[in-house]
Amino acid sequence: MPCAIMYHMAKPAFAATIKLKTVLLAAAALLTLAALCVAVYFTGAYAVSGASRRIPIYSVEREDKHISITFDCAWGADHTGEILAALKEYNVPATFFMVQFWAEKYPEYVCAISEGGHDIGTHSKTHSYMSRMAEGDIRQELASSSAAITKITGKSVELFRAPYGDYDNELIDTAAQLGLYTIQWDVDSLDWKDLSAGEISMRVISRVKSGSIILMHNNGAHTAEAVPVILCELISRGYIFVPVSELIYRQNYYIDSNGRQQPAA
Repeated sequence: MPCAIMYHMAKPAFAATIKLKTVLLAAAALLTLAALCVAVYFTGAYAVSGASRRIPIYSVEREDKHISITFDCAWGADHTGEILAALKEYNVPATFFMVQFWAEKYPEYVCAISEGGHDIGTHSKTHSYMSRMAEGDIRQELASSSAAITKITGKSVELFRAPYGDYDNELIDTAAQLGLYTIQWDVDSLDWKDLSAGEISMRVISRVKSGSIILMHNNGAHTAEAVPVILCELISRGYIFVPVSELIYRQNYYIDSNGRQQPAA
């Protein structure tokens, strides 16, 4: 006879008490877990990894070889036309993150990007280190820059990339409260370091995996030369480019400690 049954027969009252306590503890644990899941899956584009650390989306867990190529726009626009031409040639939708002063200085490119079917997200108003800002200043940066883009395109903004990749809990929380998904990257082209087109291309091509988000800049010295090479080679390898708005999950997800957005089990 199993020990549990023997003990129950010998000590029915005590066993019943232990069983009741066990059930109550299990119920409490399930309620706590459920509350945490709701917070992670439904209250913003971050997850708790550790005690209270918020993490933006660096990449997305996918097995369909969907990836996104993104361009940060802050300083100049000399090569933007060439980049747009390459994207059009390969029928690739991209995502552009724009600082407010860039969008206001080059509205014709903002319109061309929007009309070309590309995503546009905010890259802040002033391209400052936003983790050093007070919550009210963060809200002003995000609201003002988003409104400037919407004024030109007529489209709402739902994506945000922090300048310098610099963030903290308050920044991600505030962005989420304003309806913005904070987007990082897992493939850095380092095109801002004036690498050659070949070096940029090899960095990106060798690092991409399904669900990757590629970081590039619209005015890198050799970015426009590298883009066609990257697009051609990755497409030949079966990758499918989609804008970030189509790459990420909108509900039933969490973000792991590496910043990879995962679908809920």
